[in-house]
Amino acid sequence: MSPEELWGPAEPAGPSGATVRKRTLRTASIALGLGAPAAVYLWHTDPHQPGQLLLPCPFKWATGLLCPLCGGTRMAYDLMHGDVLTAFHDNAVLLALGGPLAAYAVARWLVAGLGGRTYRPRVTARGNAVVLGIAAVWMVARNLVG
Repeated sequence: MSPEELWGPAEPAGPSGATVRKRTLRTASIALGLGAPAAVYLWHTDPHQPGQLLLPCPFKWATGLLCPLCGGTRMAYDLMHGDVLTAFHDNAVLLALGGPLAAYAVARWLVAGLGGRTYRPRVTARGNAVVLGIAAVWMVARNLVG
């Protein structure tokens, strides 16, 4: 028996390097095009002041509790204005762990994509458990402390 008879036909090769580069540039351009106006709006809108036109946290709205991401908008505002200490106060775990992790993932994706390679991060079950565990502990701690 041939391998095709056992497992079916071989999968076609992935996209070419030029296709991956074009897709990466297009996706990055769209993200930049959407993110830049949002950043400009946030720059001029202080989320520390009440009455601003910003999306509220649906978890906090429904439960009255802070979720692990609550304070992220205020943190981004403070970082854009160079106030790292206040940003740390807004959401310490997101600043210390989430920001560097997101920057690493985006940088890996860009470097691979511009090099013509596809990058797909793989998160193991243990990795998911660690992230969810950190988020749960952070949520409980920040709601108990206040």
